[in-house]
Amino acid sequence: MLDGAGLSGLTLVSLNDVAPFDEAPETGATFEDNAVAKARDAFAATGLPSVADDSGLEVAALNRMPGVLSARWSGKHGDDRANTALLLAQLRDVPDDRRVAAFVSACALVSASGEAVVRGEWPGTIAREARGDGGFGYDPVFLPDGPEFSGRTAAQLSPVEKDAASHRGRALALLLPALRALA
Repeated sequence: MLDGAGLSGLTLVSLNDVAPFDEAPETGATFEDNAVAKARDAFAATGLPSVADDSGLEVAALNRMPGVLSARWSGKHGDDRANTALLLAQLRDVPDDRRVAAFVSACALVSASGEAVVRGEWPGTIAREARGDGGFGYDPVFLPDGPEFSGRTAAQLSPVEKDAASHRGRALALLLPALRALA
């Protein structure tokens, strides 16, 4: 994304490139709360400007849940199949026109000069059954809005298509001005 935006003067460092550090549990009520908490932890541990993300799925018919609980919706963290099965069961009797959803990503940048938090959303609906084997999480049941997707789920999109449209890509694009100010 930095290369595509013509942004230079920053060196990317991943968590694998720094000494391990403790991260506080994700207890925030919003994606933004969790993203900024993670970025603060990374900045405090490394002294480096830090970007962190928190993301998940919001479904209108479920009062925007699973929300920040997306990764552990079925009770066990990271069990994609169980999470998706529970979501589909909860929406079984919901008519197609009320299966509105959005993938959400909040990205936070914390540095010595302050904090920036942005939110990207990828609107769509929830399919009646899983389709596709790409991606992860709820991708097999998420039908992105837009004719360019031709009724395909996020799990049926190529990585290039998904990166160009995704919630995370949208959030990172909104974070570019703050990153540019660091460069």
